[in-house]
Amino acid sequence: MADELICRCRKRFSPAFRIDADLRIPLDAAPVTVLFGPSGAGKTTLLRLIAGLERPDSGSISFRGREWFGSAWLEPQERRASFLFQDYALFPHLTVAENVAFGSRSRDKTAQIVEAFSLGEFARRLPRAISGGQQQRVALARALAADPALLLLDEPLSALDAGSRARMRQELRRTLLASSVPAIVVTHDRAEAIALGDRIAVIIDGAIRQTGSIQDVFHKPADPQVAESLGVENILDAKIVGREAGLLTLEVATRQLQCVDGGESGPVAACIRAEDVAVTRDLHQASSARNRIVGTVRSVALEGPLARIEIDCGFPLAALITAQSAAELALQSGDAVCAIVKATSVHLLPQEKPREHRADG
Repeated sequence: MADELICRCRKRFSPAFRIDADLRIPLDAAPVTVLFGPSGAGKTTLLRLIAGLERPDSGSISFRGREWFGSAWLEPQERRASFLFQDYALFPHLTVAENVAFGSRSRDKTAQIVEAFSLGEFARRLPRAISGGQQQRVALARALAADPALLLLDEPLSALDAGSRARMRQELRRTLLASSVPAIVVTHDRAEAIALGDRIAVIIDGAIRQTGSIQDVFHKPADPQVAESLGVENILDAKIVGREAGLLTLEVATRQLQCVDGGESGPVAACIRAEDVAVTRDLHQASSARNRIVGTVRSVALEGPLARIEIDCGFPLAALITAQSAAELALQSGDAVCAIVKATSVHLLPQEKPREHRADG
């Protein structure tokens, strides 16, 4: 029996939008798979198709060798897939303990899960009397009390404030791993995807565009659109103008960049993450980095402990440095700076047609 989920299904919702998904998840190798994509990409819809809350128009869905949809239709309650909704959908008139017990077949199981999730002191409270983070734990405890074969979580941290989300990521990750139940987590948040997932499936416009380990997909997106959805800030039209000693020379606007030669040819996009761009006021400082690009600061914006620097290098380039570094550099709009990028930090992607440079980086 193949220990995997296979979803090859199609469903049209309107003339302008349809799901056409081809997804294979190896459950034994990936305790947590993140279904990632921008708003409106079809993440939640695909999760509902897997759960049986929506019925595909065609295709097939199977789980561990058992057909859920195809020549036959398996009802949602027969799939043993627990669905955790964005708002947790707790019963407001039931206590924490009663919510957890709702889907459980065993009183002992309920007591064990309440204890495992440290909910004992809240057991007699109603959902409105506990915090958002505690509600999330109750919802997850209720889902696990049903003894599921698969957990489906739809934006599980979206109902929390930003501070709570950051704290709850690692706790949720630990809980999912401890449960030993494979999980699919929907999110559009890059930091959340990295913190929670072992594998990732990127969905754009209703289609799965890339799957793989978190590290592989984030470091080697398959195309410019996937790169953009994954938060790569600098995606630049480039032309290969030279090849020597394992390096490619690229022409970007009127400037040249060098990157590692991976055998690419034809029109390419040069992808550079903002955190891989260093910034200095010294326009002539010696460096082992292959790429030193003089430009003019367009804007400086603080983002918590980080600062986003937009630089005009003949093309727009975004850099993400620490707020402390930005303060020490005392950067202002109009200042001349040098952006430094290692050749290994430039990732090339094939592209069929030129993109417009994004003014917002």
